Amino acid sequence: MNKKMIGVMRDRAELLARIAGQRGQVVELGTRWQVPLALADQGLTAVHYVRSHPALTAAVAALVAMRRRGVAGMARGAWRLWKTYRTVSILAKNLASRF
Repeated sequence: MNKKMIGVMRDRAELLARIAGQRGQVVELGTRWQVPLALADQGLTAVHYVRSHPALTAAVAALVAMRRRGVAGMARGAWRLWKTYRTVSILAKNLASRF
């Protein structure tokens, strides 16, 4: 073999050794990031689930509000909402009958 071919084969062997070392580093990084990425994936799955079930989100929000104000506070808020609705609907009927 000529000297040029021997040099190319030596360079190739060095490159293959460097590639093998880098492959090992990639595997090490992959195993290190496997758990955090799996946790992030589970978080994204939970976000997609909540976004696809708005009634569940409303129920959780109601529970949080109920926990803050209690059942009496929630009942008082519902009563105010009902009274406001009735007042607005009566006013709307009166205005509609005038025109």
